Order: sequence, then C-alpha cells, then structure tokens
Amino acid sequence: FGHIKGSFTGAFQDRKGAFESARTGTLFLDEIGDLSYTLQAKLLRALENNEIRPVGSDRTIQTDVRIIAATHQNLMEKIKEGTFRLDLYYRLNVIQITPPDLVDRMEDFDSLLGEFCRHYRVRFNFQAVSALKKYNWPGNIRELKNLIARASALYPYQQITEELAEKLLSSAGKKNLVTTAME
Repeated sequence: FGHIKGSFTGAFQDRKGAFESARTGTLFLDEIGDLSYTLQAKLLRALENNEIRPVGSDRTIQTDVRIIAATHQNLMEKIKEGTFRLDLYYRLNVIQITPPDLVDRMEDFDSLLGEFCRHYRVRFNFQAVSALKKYNWPGNIRELKNLIARASALYPYQQITEELAEKLLSSAGKKNLVTTAME
C-alpha cells in the first residue's frame, strides 16, 4: 500500500505501493494463501472500496487495478481452518484457472526445453530429449528449468547425452520415469 516520508523509522521518502504502481493495469498477487489474516482484511478493503491508504497517510488514493492471485494452497481448507477469509476468497474467485501438469501437456515440452536451453546455453541430443520426455515431472516447468540450469552448471560446453540426462534426473533425488504399456 506504500508509505509516506516519515511514517516510520527509515521512511526517508514517499514510496508508492503495488496498487498505485499498477494503476490501470494488472497486479499479480503470488501466494495469496500465505497472507496474514490482518493483511487479508486490508486487501479486501482495498478491493471492495477501490482505494488504499499508504502507511502514515491520512488520505486515501483511488485505485483501478485488475487482480490476478495465485496460490499452491487449498483455500477452502484454509477457510475451514479459519486462516483465510471467506469474503476475500469470493472477492478474488471470479475465474479459476488450474494449469495442467507438464506431463499432461507434452506437446509444449519441446518448445519449453528449447527456450530454457537457449537461456542457459545447453544442448541435448535426441536420445537425451527422449529420456527427458519419459520423466514424470512432478515439479512441472520449474523442475524442467532447474534441470536445464543444473546441466549448464555441471556440464558446461557439453552436449547432453542420454546418460548425462539420466544423471541429471537422478541428481534431483528422483527417478520418476513414466512407464508405458509398451515398455
């Protein structure tokens, strides 16, 4: 929500908050399920009234933002536990999107792999890519990205072979190769 100069020790100048910085745009709130109950109340008030009050200010600022919120938590369980506000849940829950797991959208695998390989400057041969495609990817895209980063760190300037790909997979502490009926 921002603050004004002098509102607390270390507030040497005014600072816009996320709502004000995102004015007429989109504000992404990651891990909304981890917000404290107190902050949830302030967020709900900001969403309901389309205004915020920076820390130390006696005036409100009109807001105009689209909110996208994400969490890995089960918010209905948190509501039952009394740690997430039901009214905030319904205020945020306009459209719910649950992206499919990477293993369920293997048609995207090659383009994701290619993008990460370009970024980390890593090359995989055909057999290595085939081995990667058999993996379950429980960590989804983040796990794929981390594997490519690991390949870059452990095998710089080398083409990754099937053997190296399997070492990379096992170095993650998992051997979740997907088995098919044909194997």
